[in-house]
Amino acid sequence: MRKALGLSKRDKIYYSIQLNGQVIMSKAAQSEDDPVLGQFLDFIVEDIRNNPLHIQAISSDLFNRVQSLITDVEFDLDSPLSDEDE
Repeated sequence: MRKALGLSKRDKIYYSIQLNGQVIMSKAAQSEDDPVLGQFLDFIVEDIRNNPLHIQAISSDLFNRVQSLITDVEFDLDSPLSDEDE
């Protein structure tokens, strides 16, 4: 069914059930907004407003540790994820 509708891995299916019991399926329109991400970002904004003194810079030790972990990692943000990565 996904192949017949031309759906990618994360595409959604829209369906409608008619009065006679017939089911009509189509590719759902994609929304650019992610409601969960939006709610999370709103939460972060509110937390920063209410607790500005909680904001801290990361330590140079942590920064250096992260840098050492990703030094040889190559990635392309524009390339699609493989099946194993999703």
